[in-house]
Amino acid sequence: MKALLVYPAYPNTFWSFKYALKLVNKKASHPPLGLLTVASFLPKDWEIRLIDLNVEPLREEALKWADLVLIGAMYVQRNSACEVIDKAKALRKIVVAGGPLFTSFYKDFIDKVDHLVLDEGEITIPQYLKDLERGNPKKIYRSEGQYADLTQSPIPSYHLIKFSHYTSMCVQYSRGCPFNCEFCDVTNLFGHAIRTKSVSQIIAELDNLYHLGWRGSVFFVDDNFIGGKKKVKEELLPALIQWQERHKYPFYFYTQVSINLSDDDELIDLMVRAGFNSVFIGIETPNEESLAEVKKVQNLKRNLVENIRKIQRKGLEVMGGFILGFDSDPPNIFDKLVNYIKEFRIIIAMVGLLNAPPGTELFNRLKAEGRIRPIFKGDNTDLDTNIIPKMGYEKLIMGYKKVIKELYNTKSYYQRLFDFLEEIEINNKFKPDLNYLKVNYGYLLGLPKIFFKFGVLDKWRNYFWRLIFKCLFQKPQIFPLLIAHIASGYHFREIFKPAFEREI
Repeated sequence: MKALLVYPAYPNTFWSFKYALKLVNKKASHPPLGLLTVASFLPKDWEIRLIDLNVEPLREEALKWADLVLIGAMYVQRNSACEVIDKAKALRKIVVAGGPLFTSFYKDFIDKVDHLVLDEGEITIPQYLKDLERGNPKKIYRSEGQYADLTQSPIPSYHLIKFSHYTSMCVQYSRGCPFNCEFCDVTNLFGHAIRTKSVSQIIAELDNLYHLGWRGSVFFVDDNFIGGKKKVKEELLPALIQWQERHKYPFYFYTQVSINLSDDDELIDLMVRAGFNSVFIGIETPNEESLAEVKKVQNLKRNLVENIRKIQRKGLEVMGGFILGFDSDPPNIFDKLVNYIKEFRIIIAMVGLLNAPPGTELFNRLKAEGRIRPIFKGDNTDLDTNIIPKMGYEKLIMGYKKVIKELYNTKSYYQRLFDFLEEIEINNKFKPDLNYLKVNYGYLLGLPKIFFKFGVLDKWRNYFWRLIFKCLFQKPQIFPLLIAHIASGYHFREIFKPAFEREI
C-alpha cells in the first residue's frame, strides 16, 4: 500500500516561533515525532511519504498517489486537520486519524474519517493493521484503559524528513506524570505511572539521528523528564554522558521538568554533564492559594524564586510557564506576576490564560458549575479561554494584556536579557562540526540579517549592541543562546501585537 502521513499546520502561536524562524531560515521548531513513530509501525513493504504542513504544502498529486491518508494532530491543529480531511475525502481517500485531538474529540470526527486509531499507538496501531490485513478494519480503536509498554516502541523514521527544515529533533524517554495538576491533561491521556523506554532504546535513537547526519538541539519531549527520578539518575543520564563523551558532544538537550529538580543538586549536575542546557518548568503563579486550588502541590511551600535561580546558576536555563485566571487570583495578580517573572530572570516566560482541556478534573469541576464555554482551541495565549473566570472575562483579558505589554515590550525584554546574562552559568559542551553546518547553515546565513535588523534598523539598537558586547566580553559561550533570544523576542512582539495595539 501507499501511505501518506500528514501533519497538520500549527497556527501562529507563542511556541510556533514563526517570526524568529524566518530570521534563521528554518521552517519549523520540531518534526512530528508521533507520525515518525507511526511510520515505523507500518509494514516494511509499504511505500511511505510524510508531509509536514508546517514546512511544505499538501498538493493534490500527493493525495492522489496515496491509498491511505494518516493524520496525527494536537488540539491546536484542529482547523488544519479538518482541511486535510476535507481534501482527502474529496478525492475519496481512506482517512485514518489519531493523536490527542482525535482521542479527546473523537465524537466530532466519527462521520468525517474512516478509522479512528486512538490513545497510545503502540497498542492500537498493530490492532488496526492486523484487521486491515484481514480486510475488516473497525471504525474505532481504543486501548481500553491499558497503557503502552514503551519498550515496544520503535525507532522513529527520521529518514522521512529533511533535517535542514527544523531547529531541533525530538526523542521520548517516558510517559506519565506522578503529579495531579487539575488543569493538565497529561495524566488524563497517559496516567500517573511513569513508563520508560530502555536506555538501549534511547541510545539507539541517538545513534540513528547521529548517523543520519543530525547535529545540534535534541528535545526530550517527556511531559516530566524527572517523573521517574531514580531511573533517570542511575541509568539514563550516566549513559547519555558516556554517549556524548564518546561522540564529542554532537547534541545539546532540553526538556520539561517539575520544580522538584531544584531539590537535587546531583540530578542537576548530571543533566548539565549530559549536555542539557535548558528546562521548561510550570511555575504558574506567585499566589499560593491558586496553586492549592488546582492541586499544584509540588510548587507549594517553597521559595520558587530561589529554586529557579539556583537551577540557572548551576547551568540550566529555565523557561517558565505561567497562568492567569485562577479563581483564587487576587486583584493585584497582574502586577505581582510581572514582578515575579522579572525576579526570576526568566526570558522565555509563557504567560497564558487558564484553559480546561476536556477530560481534566478542572473541566469536570467547572462544567458542573456551568462555567465551561463551548470551544477549546488548545492555545492559551490567544486572548481567549474556554472557561468563565470568576474575576470576569473582560477584567482577565485587560489584565493579561497589561502583563504581556510589561514583559514583551522591547525595553523590558532587553532588560531581562541583561539580568539573565548576570544570572546564567551555562557550561556549553556542544561541539559543532561540518555536519552541523550542513543541516544548520541557515543560522549562519541569518546572522547578518539579525544584526542588520536589530543593530541598524531598530530604534532600540543601542540596547542591542550593549547586550552583544557585554555577552562577548563576559560570557562568550552563550552568544548563540543570546542571539536566539533576541530573535525570539521579535517573534513574541509580533505574536502579541493584539495586546500592544488594540484594547478589548
